Amino acid sequence: QVQLVESGGGLVQPGGSLRLSCAASGARLNYYAIGWFRQAPGKEREGVLCISSRDDTTVYTDSVKGRFTSSRDNAKNTVYLQMNSLKPEDTAVYYCATRWISYCPGPKSGNYDSWGQGTQVTVSS
Repeated sequence: QVQLVESGGGLVQPGGSLRLSCAASGARLNYYAIGWFRQAPGKEREGVLCISSRDDTTVYTDSVKGRFTSSRDNAKNTVYLQMNSLKPEDTAVYYCATRWISYCPGPKSGNYDSWGQGTQVTVSS
């Protein structure tokens, strides 16, 4: 059974950085687009960005443009979400997801069918 596992969340001060990881067992992630989502308390799950199998990035939400990027380490079978200049409004549980296709689907969570368990990111002083 294929599983996605996120890690790297934590507490960070405003203006700080975090790097989240999405690792997989049972599949090679380099063939597939990986989406990143987040869900803040009381809010719907929101698409953040997606990296295609060709490493093209599609940003789903304007608020992270210029601050968040995604990359891959194929040797480690891991996809990363680098988050810089973090703001309190970035506080959420972050998820990686895939639809097991090479290109990035639309930003709605329903476009993805395999999800990790999520990792908490808290931005606070």
